[in-house]
Amino acid sequence: MRKVNLYIAMSLDGYIAKEDDNIDFLSQVQVPGEDYGYAEFTAGIDTVIWGRKTYDKVLSFGGDFHHKDKKVWVLSNSRTGKDENVEYFNDLAALIKKLKKEKGKDIYCDGGGDLVFELLKHSFIDRVIVSVIPHLLGNGIRLFKDGRPEQNLTFKKSLTFPSGLVQLWYDKKENKKV
Repeated sequence: MRKVNLYIAMSLDGYIAKEDDNIDFLSQVQVPGEDYGYAEFTAGIDTVIWGRKTYDKVLSFGGDFHHKDKKVWVLSNSRTGKDENVEYFNDLAALIKKLKKEKGKDIYCDGGGDLVFELLKHSFIDRVIVSVIPHLLGNGIRLFKDGRPEQNLTFKKSLTFPSGLVQLWYDKKENKKV
């Protein structure tokens, strides 16, 4: 069955961006030729789900859209239909349920705290891959918002890189029924 993977970066103190959506702190770990396993990870997926602000941020970088070979969905309450890169939707639960029934590779999710909150609220995330940036933002947009259900995870591995980035891999722990 297809797995839903959260693949995201955060500051050491748990923020994915500053209050103004600035993610410049991520650049301090940029090393020429180092993608922190991203190419290998994306080879195992065929579907991408992003929040709208994440998609807009990706577009602001300019250049070619990196996921032309994948089906890309963007969660939005204000946009509908399609553009040249993505299809918009507003019901995350319905989309995930539909995608999990289809044949295909794994699903990659990335986006703001709202998207992550909704994924966790419905217990949709099968694997959490968090790259921790050695930086303390102090405040901003938290990766994990309060009010989500408690969930158990199983540690799979950690990877460390000379830049100081530490990547943590966890799988959802399946609750065994007695």
